[in-house]
Amino acid sequence: MKITIIIIVVVLAIWGIALFLKHRSGAGRKYEPKFSDEEYKRDYEVKKASLERILGPMHDLVGHAVIPFQIGGSVDMYYFPNAIPGTAFVTMELIEPDGSGPKPNRIGTYELIAFTKYPIAKKAYDVLPRIPSDKAEQSPFDKMELRMCGVLTTIGRYSYEAVLNPGETCEIPGYKGGPTTCLIFDEYKKNGVDFEINGKRHCLLLCIEIFRSEMEYAMKNGSAAVLKKLKEKGYYPYSDLDREPIY
Repeated sequence: MKITIIIIVVVLAIWGIALFLKHRSGAGRKYEPKFSDEEYKRDYEVKKASLERILGPMHDLVGHAVIPFQIGGSVDMYYFPNAIPGTAFVTMELIEPDGSGPKPNRIGTYELIAFTKYPIAKKAYDVLPRIPSDKAEQSPFDKMELRMCGVLTTIGRYSYEAVLNPGETCEIPGYKGGPTTCLIFDEYKKNGVDFEINGKRHCLLLCIEIFRSEMEYAMKNGSAAVLKKLKEKGYYPYSDLDREPIY
């Protein structure tokens, strides 16, 4: 099933900045956290421990957004360099301390995860925007991090409006007629370890960027065939597109 997402990251960023300034000026309603700082802190530690059981130790650096996701900014990016070769990008702010969050899929509420084959850059940017003054200085990791931050932010925002299940495909329209982003979802698991928080099972929804031809094949023949082929070729679970299409 293809899900067309109309929300565009750049539009969200502009809207987030306007909303942020509005809050700073005191106009309108202020953002009111649903839980106390202590509850969020405790939830973070429990969630981190659960993720590390699946992905290994988390990197010390965190890609914090300038404008928080809750008021229209980007998601924070958490890096896990020890799961498989390369780096996992993970969100940690979709599931609330009480277990609520995105519209539950067939597994439950979830956080998002994406992979690049590139190891985390030694000089990773810890705040957004992660764009050097000279774009030529961007490493392959930097480019993938920035791209996947936009993808995870858009999907994270949309997850509160629609049910997103493993095996579905998704298309994010490009900005001002630019190329679209094609994705396929899966549940990421390792060694049969479930993503559990406080004894309740949740989902790590894997977002894999794929070629349009691969998405169209999945829509016609089923996602299982595409995921199987990606695994056979060694492309799963990465979103790097510096490879040949499998279909």
